[in-house]
Amino acid sequence: VQLQASGGGLVQAGGSLRLSCAASGRTFSTYAMSWFRQAPGKEREAVAAIDWSGGVTYYADFVKGRFTISRDNAENTLYLQMNSLKPEDTAVYYCAAGGRAGSSRKGSYDYWGQGTQVTVSS
Repeated sequence: VQLQASGGGLVQAGGSLRLSCAASGRTFSTYAMSWFRQAPGKEREAVAAIDWSGGVTYYADFVKGRFTISRDNAENTLYLQMNSLKPEDTAVYYCAAGGRAGSSRKGSYDYWGQGTQVTVSS
């Protein structure tokens, strides 16, 4: 599976962005998917995860109520709707695929996209 993340950019605090992750290959619908993010000087951390069937399995506490993960298996695409963005959301966002259950652990994922930069100004 090859993953291509897009949709990042510069937005003011309180604004919204929608990230997309396009997957190649016919096995997309069999994998759990997730979004991770990594800010400069920090560890990569899980943001949200969704299982192979579309059931949401994880949201980090810092995004609950603001971000929504979803997937369209017919279009081989994963999404992350980000609302009420804060400066501390600034990071490179990565999509990942692996397993079936949808975990917050980096080691559960076998395939990673290249990342898309999200910058939130105050």
